[in-house]
Amino acid sequence: MRPAKQLCVLALSLLLTACSSQDVKVPENLTEAQLYQQSNEQLEAENFSAAVDTLRALESRYPFGPFAEQAQLDLVYAYFRNTEPEAARASAERFIRLHPNNSNVDYAFYMRGLASNTADLGLIERYLPVDISERDPGQARQSFAEFTELLRRFPSSRYAADARQRMIALRNRMALYEMHVAEYYMKRKAYVAAINRGRYIVEHLQGTTAVEEALGIMVEGYQHLGLNTPANESLAVLKTNFPTSKMLDKDGQFNGYRVYNDVDPGLLSTLTFGLLGEDTPKPPSMSAHQ
Repeated sequence: MRPAKQLCVLALSLLLTACSSQDVKVPENLTEAQLYQQSNEQLEAENFSAAVDTLRALESRYPFGPFAEQAQLDLVYAYFRNTEPEAARASAERFIRLHPNNSNVDYAFYMRGLASNTADLGLIERYLPVDISERDPGQARQSFAEFTELLRRFPSSRYAADARQRMIALRNRMALYEMHVAEYYMKRKAYVAAINRGRYIVEHLQGTTAVEEALGIMVEGYQHLGLNTPANESLAVLKTNFPTSKMLDKDGQFNGYRVYNDVDPGLLSTLTFGLLGEDTPKPPSMSAHQ
């Protein structure tokens, strides 16, 4: 991205953040039903900052009203769409704690997993094209664990299929991070450490896009150490599972490790879990208000 364009994006992000941080005065004379209707209209208009203010007002003024639980669930969504993942996650946690038996609590579990994926990203990282896969994937692991809990508790949830797809993307991100570390060690001739990272991917992150490259790291690392038996064993696994690998020549011989993944590790892919075009689902309505 050109410097001028980067500055424009950053300026826009700062403007959006400033706008989202301005509290909107919510009229004091609105009834609970009117506040709920207003928040719905704001959500439909994608005015998420205003929706946050309205929903917070509704919850604080009518904490025990018939719309209170729905407002708390809507607030999770509004925070998330307003690019406030930390607040979205905290609100989801609160809903789970206060309403564990709510018929739509699975949505709170799902949104908690979504929000955790980017909860530790700073302002610049959320708006500029940085390689997120080079960051420690602590939040990715957290998100993966939370989606796992969703599937364990609610295997038939309407969000289960989507959560599984996002877990695939999260595992790929975690594997890419391990590859970055392995490459770092390879460049510094720390072959044992590089091999260990590659082995971790092969043993614990099977099915990810990085397995092929991890095997290449292992083959080359063992070769540098003069350990022919494990090198040949790793090469045999590479040939069996990736017979058309670019690390193999036309005769099937290993021609050296090279990075050539086709995975997009950028911010947009991270924010969408690699599922471009997938919309964040809106919170379901409580049956009492349908």
